[in-house]
Amino acid sequence: MLSRRQILRSALTATPLALGAVPRSAAAQADWPSRPIRIVVAWAPGGAVDTIARRLAPKLSESLGRPVVVENKSGATGTIGAADVARAAPDGHTLLAMDNTYAMLPYLFQRLPFDHANAFRLVTVSAFSPVMIAVHSDAPWRDLASLIAAAKREPERITYGTGGIGSAPHFATAAFAQAAGIRMLHVPFRGAGEAVTNVLSRQVDVVMVSLGSALGHVQGGALRVLAMSGTQRTPVLPDVPTFREAGLANFGPNGEGVVNWSGLAAPARTPDAVVTRLHAEVARALEAQDMRDFLASLASTPGGMPPAAFEAILAEETARWRVVAETSGIERQ
Repeated sequence: MLSRRQILRSALTATPLALGAVPRSAAAQADWPSRPIRIVVAWAPGGAVDTIARRLAPKLSESLGRPVVVENKSGATGTIGAADVARAAPDGHTLLAMDNTYAMLPYLFQRLPFDHANAFRLVTVSAFSPVMIAVHSDAPWRDLASLIAAAKREPERITYGTGGIGSAPHFATAAFAQAAGIRMLHVPFRGAGEAVTNVLSRQVDVVMVSLGSALGHVQGGALRVLAMSGTQRTPVLPDVPTFREAGLANFGPNGEGVVNWSGLAAPARTPDAVVTRLHAEVARALEAQDMRDFLASLASTPGGMPPAAFEAILAEETARWRVVAETSGIERQ
C-alpha cells in the first residue's frame, strides 16, 4: 500500500499528465454525457463537500457541454445519498460527492445499504483540508503541550465537542487522544457547527474541525488554534504549528494528523472511458486560478490525482479507522 507521502507525490506528478489525458475516441465523445449530470452531496447544504461541489459544477458543465447540477440528499451519516448513487445507472450521469467520512462507515453501522468496498468507482479527490484543534481564546491552554499535560493530570475533565457519535470529528479527536495518551470527555452535538458554537459559548473546551469551517472565528480572535494537521503550515495561519511541530509526531501517517478530503465517485461498472474523461476534466478545473484561489480561502489545497491514487487513500484510511474505532469504543449502530 502506498504511504500518504507517496500518494501525495503521485498526485502532484500525475495531475499535469492527466490534463492531456482526455480520450478522443468517437464513442467516448459521442456517448457521454448525453444528458444533464447529477452530483449527489450526501450532506446538508453549506458544508465543505457541498461548497466545493457547487464550485466545480459550473466548470464541469462548461467543459462537458451539459448541465451539471448538485443535489443534496443528507441523512444517516451520508449513507442515504451514497445509496442513491450506488443504485443509479453506471453511465456517468450520476455522481457522488463523498468525503473522508466514507472511510469510517463500516465501523458506524452493522449493515450498509451498499457494498462499501465495491459500490463505487473513485474518480479523484477535489480538495484536501487541514484539521485544527481549537479552544476558546480565553482558555488556559496556550499551546498543545499544555492541553495534553492538563488532560493527563485530570483525565476526562476536559470536554470536546463533535458533530455526533461516530462523526468525522469524533473519529479525529479519538485518534488525537490515542496519540497523545489522554482521555477527554466526549460531548456530541447535531453537527460540527454546533460543536464550534458551544466552544465559543464555553460550554465545551475543545473542538477538532476542518480549518475552513471555523476560519472566521479564528481570524476574528474568538478561537485559538493549538495545532493543525498536514506536513507544513498553511499560509492562511502561518503562526499555527502542525501537530508534528507541536510535539505530537505519532499522530497520523508521518505525523500529519487527520487531513479531511472531498472527492467524486461514480457507480460501480461505470465505463473506463467515462471515468478517465471525468477525472481529466475535474483535474483541469482544479488547475484554474479562480478555483485554486477559492480553495486557498478555505485553507484547502486542490486534489486531482488519478483514480488509483484516490483508491489507495481510501483503502489506507479505512484500515486506519478500524483501529481507532476498536480502541476508542465507538460502537456500530
